[in-house]
Amino acid sequence: MSFGSVIRTRRTEMGIGLNDFAGRIDMSPAYWSRIEREIEKPPRDEVIEKAAAVLGIRLDDLFIEADRFPPDMRRDVARVVRAYRRARAIGAS
Repeated sequence: MSFGSVIRTRRTEMGIGLNDFAGRIDMSPAYWSRIEREIEKPPRDEVIEKAAAVLGIRLDDLFIEADRFPPDMRRDVARVVRAYRRARAIGAS
């Protein structure tokens, strides 16, 4: 599922209207509608954090749907990639 459809599905399951939701996360309803319809890319990290809080979605899961690493994990990305490549190289031998 894409970022926008995850948000829209959860929002509608919770009975939160688009205008109400957009107001809760300080976004324009028109802009947020474009995000949910995948016309716009996922918003900046701070908005994703607000959306996760309002919708009760795990923050890491929402960042993954947005094709981003959670902010607290970004500094570890190089280490994780190197470990992954080492493990694959060992498994290939």
